[in-house]
Order: sequence, then structure tokens, then C-alpha cells
Amino acid sequence: MPGPLPRVAISLALVALVLWWTDAGSATARLSQAEPGWLLLAALLLTAQTILMALRWRLTAARLGLGIGRVRAVGEYYLAQAVNVTLPGGVVGDAARAVRSRAEAGLGTAALAVILERLAGQVAMLAVALTGFALALVRPGGIGWPDGTGAIVLAVAAVALLAPIALSRLAFLARLDRALRTALLARAVLPRQAALGLAIAALNLLAFAACARATGTRLGPEAVTTLVPLVLTAMLIPLSIAGWGWREGAAALLFPLAGATAEAGVAASLAFGAVMFVASLPGLLWPALSGSTERDLPPRETER
Repeated sequence: MPGPLPRVAISLALVALVLWWTDAGSATARLSQAEPGWLLLAALLLTAQTILMALRWRLTAARLGLGIGRVRAVGEYYLAQAVNVTLPGGVVGDAARAVRSRAEAGLGTAALAVILERLAGQVAMLAVALTGFALALVRPGGIGWPDGTGAIVLAVAAVALLAPIALSRLAFLARLDRALRTALLARAVLPRQAALGLAIAALNLLAFAACARATGTRLGPEAVTTLVPLVLTAMLIPLSIAGWGWREGAAALLFPLAGATAEAGVAASLAFGAVMFVASLPGLLWPALSGSTERDLPPRETER
């Protein structure tokens, strides 16, 4: 994998390439005229998302025997978010979150809690996207989907359903399978995990939609539940910093399907990246605050 400096260069090059390929003047004009109220709403939605993700991590960790206080969970998650959006790779903050929470149950359990929490987030986003695609395919007329989209959606759904079954048969993933059943799929916890996952996914999608609205594009429900998940999924490509460049390229390609311009997609994506960065900055204060905060907290409990 490329080191930090190459990833920075890749992100900058991709953003420059997307701006060159589209009308950079139009995209930057949209950004300069962005409505502050919608950007503030996006920041509030992303703040609520971070808090709910922290609570999901706490719940997942508790099911694995790792007790984390609510305040500590939110602080550590904020710190992880801040690190993820400022350093190349996008997972350094999550790795540090596992290391910093390993004391009570060991690094293996702490890492499993982080992995499963992130997995739960991806599953929830996939569920929203597949539902959106299914509704779009039975109610045509909103977005001009390319031929073969239905077959692709069915293939992705089949893989999503069969992959966990196949993985559970691999001996070296037996521990992960047990943890998955305990922390995410157990009857006592599944409703809470599902509710948190859907709420977090909705906040993320609505935050992007608010950034689009701030830069002059109104996205309908179909676009929010189908196109936006694809745009945000591009951020998972590890060859960048926090998805910069890949996200803008995906937005430029996909926004025309919703009747918007590529420049509108680039502007919305750049605004989302900037708001996400600003919304994560409070996490940088956590290391300085955590010492005094932890001393004032009651003993950590383990949820079962």
C-alpha cells in the first residue's frame, strides 16, 4: 500500500483531475455561494451520527465483555474520527481506538469490537441502498438507471446474503463468527443494533443531502437512498485521505443520473468533506480532557 505522502498526492491529484474534467469554475462558484444554514444542519447531523456511532461501539464492546463508559466512548470515537479525516488511510483512528480500549479485555477483544462496529455500519448502509434500489426498480421514472442495473443489484444482494454464511465456515474466522453472533445478531441485541445502524446511515445520507442543498442541488428520496450511498462508498478506497478525490469523482459520475450536473456533484462532495472535517475537530481535544473526565466517571458497566 502507498505511504502517507503518496496518498496525500493521490487525493490532491484526484481532486484536481475531477475539477479539470468538469467545469471547475461552476463547482467553485457553487461552493462560494453555499448556504450556511444547510452546512450547519449537515454539521449537526454528522455530530449526532458520531454520538450514535460511539453508542453502537459501546454496545458492541459490552456484548464482548469490554465495558466502556458513555462519555469515554463518545470522546474516543470523536478522536478516532478526527484522526481518520486528517491522516492517510482512514483507519488509523479506529486502530488507535482499539489500542486505547484494550486494557479491560485485551487487544484481540478490543479490535473485534471496533471491526464489528464498523461492519455493522457498512451492513446498514448496504441495506438502505438495496432497499432504495428495489423501490426504484419497481417504481421507474425517477432516475435514469443504465441497462443491467437490476441484475447488478440482485448480484450484490446475493453476495451480501451468502458471504456471512461462507465466511462462518472458515476455521480461522471462527472467533469472528462467534463474536458476530454475540455482539450483533443475538436476539437480545439485534433490535438495538438494527435501530442504531439505520439511524446512523440516515444521518450520514441526510448530511450529504444537506450539503448538496447548500450548494444548490435538491436531491429526491430516491437519489439520497441510492446514489448517495454509492458516493460515500467510494470513500472506502484506501488510496487517499478520508476519501478525498474518490468521493468527488463518484459524485461527478453519478449526479447526472439524478438530473443534476457533474459540477453539482463535485460541489456537494467537496462541501461534505469540509463539513465532515470541521465536525470531527472536537475530537482533538479529547486526549487533553480524558484524564480529568475519566477520574470523575463512575465505574464502567458492561451491558448484556
